Amino acid sequence: MTPAPAPAPAVPPRPHGNLDAASAEQIMAVVERVWPRKSQRTYDRRRGMRRLLDLMAEFPGATWQQRWLASGFDVPDRPVRELADTDWARGEITHSLMLLCCLRVIRPSLAAFRGNRFVRYHEHFEPAQADPQLEEFVRLVQAQDTSPHYRRCARFDIAGALTSQGITFTDLTAEAFLHYATETRRGHFGHGYELYVGHLAWEVLHQSGHFPPRVPSTLRAALRSPALTPTELVDLHEVGNPDARAMLIAYLTRRSHDLDYTSLRCLASDLCRSFWGEIERINPDQSDLALSERTYQAWRVALGTRRDGKPRLGADAIVTNVRALYLDLQGWATQEPEQWARWVATCPISSRDVKARAKARRRTKERMDNRTRVLQPLLPVLVAAVEHRREHMAQLLGAATTAEAGQRITVDDRHYTRLFSAGDARHQRIHGRPNIRVLDEQSGRPVNVTSGEDTAFWEWACVETLRHTGARNEEVLELSQLSIRQYVRPNGEVVALLVIAPSKTDRERVIPMTAELFHVIACIIRRLTRGRPAIALATRYDKAEHVTSEPQPFLFQRTIGQRTEVITPGSLREMLFRLCAGLAVTHPQLATIRFTPHDFRRLFATDLANHGLPIHIGAALLGHLNLQTFHGYVAVFHEDVIRHYQTHLANRRAGRSIGEYRAVTKDEWGEFEQHFDKRKVELGNCGRPYATPCEHEHACVRCPMLRIDPKMIARLDEIHTDLLARRDHAHAQGWLGEIEGIDLTLRFLGEKRAETLRQARFSRDSLTPVGMPAIGAPA
Repeated sequence: MTPAPAPAPAVPPRPHGNLDAASAEQIMAVVERVWPRKSQRTYDRRRGMRRLLDLMAEFPGATWQQRWLASGFDVPDRPVRELADTDWARGEITHSLMLLCCLRVIRPSLAAFRGNRFVRYHEHFEPAQADPQLEEFVRLVQAQDTSPHYRRCARFDIAGALTSQGITFTDLTAEAFLHYATETRRGHFGHGYELYVGHLAWEVLHQSGHFPPRVPSTLRAALRSPALTPTELVDLHEVGNPDARAMLIAYLTRRSHDLDYTSLRCLASDLCRSFWGEIERINPDQSDLALSERTYQAWRVALGTRRDGKPRLGADAIVTNVRALYLDLQGWATQEPEQWARWVATCPISSRDVKARAKARRRTKERMDNRTRVLQPLLPVLVAAVEHRREHMAQLLGAATTAEAGQRITVDDRHYTRLFSAGDARHQRIHGRPNIRVLDEQSGRPVNVTSGEDTAFWEWACVETLRHTGARNEEVLELSQLSIRQYVRPNGEVVALLVIAPSKTDRERVIPMTAELFHVIACIIRRLTRGRPAIALATRYDKAEHVTSEPQPFLFQRTIGQRTEVITPGSLREMLFRLCAGLAVTHPQLATIRFTPHDFRRLFATDLANHGLPIHIGAALLGHLNLQTFHGYVAVFHEDVIRHYQTHLANRRAGRSIGEYRAVTKDEWGEFEQHFDKRKVELGNCGRPYATPCEHEHACVRCPMLRIDPKMIARLDEIHTDLLARRDHAHAQGWLGEIEGIDLTLRFLGEKRAETLRQARFSRDSLTPVGMPAIGAPA
């Protein structure tokens, strides 16, 4: 969308008649009728208005607008208060100019309008227009669930756009309002507010139908740059040879039909910058793709080093794309010789060079495996840190909210002092509530608890969701309330499911939610529905595709100022980096290696494999189309194990009759359902796979597949007491082997009891309705 001011209307807005050349008395009569005041205020206003009009009358022009332009005050750095020499006179003249703008007698430029700093301009502008559509807009803004300050800003933005462009509310187009927002930012006319100008006003205009449906639903989406065309992608890298430029544009255009935008952009970078750009630098006279051996070897040497001097790890991928360019041109030239024949040349990349990529992939796999092995023991440390920080900040916020200024607060043996400064009082006055701030007595630094508690919660929610789902960064941030589903078994048991939207593989998949994951999702929904009946609709910007989604009830959304948007992938990565930097003091390993969102995916896959989950099920949970891809994520599998396992599967399938691959019968499905009933034991449920016996001879306390029901904690205590009595008896009898076995059981019992208590911290009274759609409802 191109920002452009609204075209000048044939008839300028005149809500109170044509006052372009009216006398001072006529204008004053309209002012007193529109804004009736008390006697003293009326006298001050009449005096300021007469003074301003007398000064404007000294400049040439037939109308007040012409005299205003001739005065030289229609610029940003020359407000009309310079015409007066006392404070009260400056205020009177500025107020008088504001009223003339409201009456549409004078139309200032945007720079002059923002430079005069009118007080409560929108409150004077709105009644002067007598516009029912503008009044409806004001009503919709006042109904928004945001602070009074942002509602005032939205009304002021609309008043400013209409005044500076000389139009009515009906003529305010999306392009015109975008022009107002961009020019305010460019000129720094907002006095610190310009970066946030227009967000709420744009959303209300879009929601009310004032903007057409094709317009982005948020101002932030309209300000973002669109996806580049193949021509723009090539020109971004400044290809010198015009023929090579035309060939690359045609090649990328043809490839764009089967590539997503991210892949196309990377391909353009590889071919235009890393390949042809380097070829032109090495041999400026090169005009085709027939490279000499000397030029090719020089390019391979240059390709191994990045521009910052570091080794290039992705060089093999660039070589593959360049080889694909040569082979594609050779194939296309047989069908379209007139376009591609002149570029056909022998590919300088030999098969030996291609085989080198397999070696590079093995080295990459080794690096990733080593990274997973380093991070795996650090995962519990990170989880404990985010959980403790979340609980600490929540307790601190609750205690500080009710504390008086200067009162001392103690949370987890850490001492704080409640702060309430003049800035906090101002924030409370304009936003309706203050930020809760405290002084950390240990570090001596002030802490914004309101912001800190919100950040701590989303850090915890992101880490927990990533590690319990194994989803990609983008997939987690795309989760919405519509992603929650449920499956009701014939016996009435409800299984919670989480639908992962299609992303990299374009395949939707369903993940059964564990109790811990369901708790995280419920906490997110409880937070987003706090003080409102449903989750607010937010937009998500896909930086890879350069598109903004339609408003949806996304789960990972945050409200910053006037806008509500989904957490970005970059913000999530930075969040993890900050967490690791804080933990590096006690865990030096995190000083050189940091958790990334994709690390949780590898750790999730490794954990599945370690617990004996069949690899084809693990691949389905992670959304992999190929079992080999799942193998690449697991750090514990070796190639020979994989090869033997696949041979074993192939032999088993070959030995079975075709009839075994028929559809499941009703009796077989009933047997499958009964399997889950047979897994119910005294302490809870067994998680062993279907059609597998108990491998631990029902020694459930030691079994990692046991999922203990929180209601059975009292029974665990009884077992613990009995084990202690048995241990004392064994010790008295000297049964050392029995003592060793009992100690092992006690250790497993303690771990399972701690895990069960952690999952059962929240009682049923704190459960949150997740708002799952009814069966058959549209997704």
